[in-house]
Amino acid sequence: MRIIRSKDFTAERAWGAEHIATMNGITTRLHWTDQPYKWHINDGQEVFVVLDGKVNMHYRQDGQEQTVLLDSGDIFYASVGTEHVAHPVGEARVLVVESEGSV
Repeated sequence: MRIIRSKDFTAERAWGAEHIATMNGITTRLHWTDQPYKWHINDGQEVFVVLDGKVNMHYRQDGQEQTVLLDSGDIFYASVGTEHVAHPVGEARVLVVESEGSV
């Protein structure tokens, strides 16, 4: 058993992570960042939950780039093949659930 206080979590580099669990090939990690990630497509589905801060999530749908502002408590679901990139507004802490070994 473990209790993680997400608001207290920081990392030495942007997108540094605390591994929480791997269950049946699915990982759950807590990330801290103050920098954008990179455009990517995951190997499978991804659930992206903003726990603290704000994140501009850019994604491509039907060849068009879209952006949505995610606030604390908001969830972004990336289906298979969804190209996306997260841009935090200042510092953010994010819970990511995805296939083990995904980008």
